[in-house]
Amino acid sequence: MVNMEQELASGKILPLVFKLTIPAVIAQLITFLYNIVDRIFVAKIADYGMDALAALGIVLPITLIITAFAHLIGLGGSPRASFKLGEGDSEEANKVFNTSFVMLTIIGVIISLVTYFLAEPIVILFGCPDTAVKLATEYLQIYSIGTIFVLLAQGLNPFITAQGFSFIAMFSVLIGAIINIALDPLFIFVFRMGVKGASLATILSQFISFVWILIFFYTKNSIFKLRFSHMKPDIKRISAILSLGLSPFIMAITECAIQIVFNINLNMSTGGNKDYTASLTIMLSALQLISLPLNGLGYGMQPFVSYNYGKGDAYRLKKSIQYVTIIAFIFAVTIWSISLAVPELYAYIFSASSSVKDICKQYTPYFLMGSIMFFVQMTLQNINVALGQTKSSLLLAVTRKVIILIPLCFTLTHFMGFKGVYLSEGIADLVAGVITSIVIFTTFPRIFKKREREVLDKNESNL
Repeated sequence: MVNMEQELASGKILPLVFKLTIPAVIAQLITFLYNIVDRIFVAKIADYGMDALAALGIVLPITLIITAFAHLIGLGGSPRASFKLGEGDSEEANKVFNTSFVMLTIIGVIISLVTYFLAEPIVILFGCPDTAVKLATEYLQIYSIGTIFVLLAQGLNPFITAQGFSFIAMFSVLIGAIINIALDPLFIFVFRMGVKGASLATILSQFISFVWILIFFYTKNSIFKLRFSHMKPDIKRISAILSLGLSPFIMAITECAIQIVFNINLNMSTGGNKDYTASLTIMLSALQLISLPLNGLGYGMQPFVSYNYGKGDAYRLKKSIQYVTIIAFIFAVTIWSISLAVPELYAYIFSASSSVKDICKQYTPYFLMGSIMFFVQMTLQNINVALGQTKSSLLLAVTRKVIILIPLCFTLTHFMGFKGVYLSEGIADLVAGVITSIVIFTTFPRIFKKREREVLDKNESNL
């Protein structure tokens, strides 16, 4: 750990940026694969593949809500722990870790019970087409049994990254993805379990990821250790975790909210036509292909940013953010260009029916036209969280989805029908991206200077 702290404090910046972000980006790409592999396999089920794809499209925002709670604790606790490591208080950092573990466990049990017993009313409420209700309910009930492992795996993994072990954090995701890919065809087709098999494969793979992560925290390499004495509830510590995790939580929850709004509007404007819901599922998968790696860039930089923010090193903060902004922009432009040039590519990946392919080819360019701004909304917004900017992060998270996109979706759908659903995403992303850019690029320099003065004053007072 000493060597990693020395790297964060004084290592060459650009090589360190790549060292931290490449594993995090790969982990997010693996997460993308994790998310879509179930959809790819169920779409191939004979006779009801598009119904199954529509069902998973309905369940997707529900599983993302669960992930949002993992973000609330994991992405709220891990930067707090990094702050304390930067300040030299490793005991408090470990208490933050243990408190996060307890919170994830409690939330996991509660969500598991709610989703199991209310699975059918939930999928109906979320706009599920009638032909897909049974399939969506079956998937969600099985998924709910493993919810606690999903939360712990995804909520504790940021604490591995926070210590600088990006490759181990990446492998934690990779091992689950490999197992999921192996089990999906076995359960779905060989054992003829259909969508239930896809859900079972997912929770088993998440359980194994959790076991791998848990083992790491018992190794000598980890500074964070599970200790009952550090699990004692502390309101101030819990509040600190929740306050910083609120922004990524709101970002994830509003992402779920808009998908629910999309599904409801499509269901109403198309008379419950499963092809439009299946097409939306494919477009949202394409959106994830752009957003998740950019999220990974931001996540990977969090330990570096939080550590050097704690030290008040403005120069290292500026240079690292300049590098990661350029990398994020190049990636966003590349994938955005391909997506708009060959929009039907995603439909072929999912073995979509001809009618679904036609919908994707026509409307995916509108749906993704604003995703070029994700280099700011995803990457730099996560860095904003790492800097402890709770209020601005929360405001920016709410602006994109709640203030702009949800009202826009209802308005455009009212006047344009189902086309308004696909168009609203692209317009909202463009507008929100411009707003986020203005806020971040004008506030970051002030944040760096303020923190530098605070640390300097503190050091002088200690002399």
